[in-house]
Amino acid sequence: MSDRTNIDGIRSATLDQIDRAKRNQTLALCAAAVFEAFFLVALVLNIERGNQLHRLLLISTVGGYTVIVFGLIVLGAWLNRVMLRNLKAIELIKDEIIAELRKQK
Repeated sequence: MSDRTNIDGIRSATLDQIDRAKRNQTLALCAAAVFEAFFLVALVLNIERGNQLHRLLLISTVGGYTVIVFGLIVLGAWLNRVMLRNLKAIELIKDEIIAELRKQK
């Protein structure tokens, strides 16, 4: 029975670490979004609307950031999917792990 408790403790600690990492990721994403929004607002406020070069720089900046942001969103979704698949695989083989630990004793 102590094997089961130990496995549950390890699983609980791992899930706590995953939750902490998710909170840190969300905080970092929000901070980066605020910083980038500040940068974009400063760019829009300082642009000369009659100057075509300034408008071109604004369009290219927004276009470049849009591609990067969408790429990061897709990467985050893919990593989330992979992590969930790994957790599901671990959950499916937990009984085999417990049986193996009992054999070792």
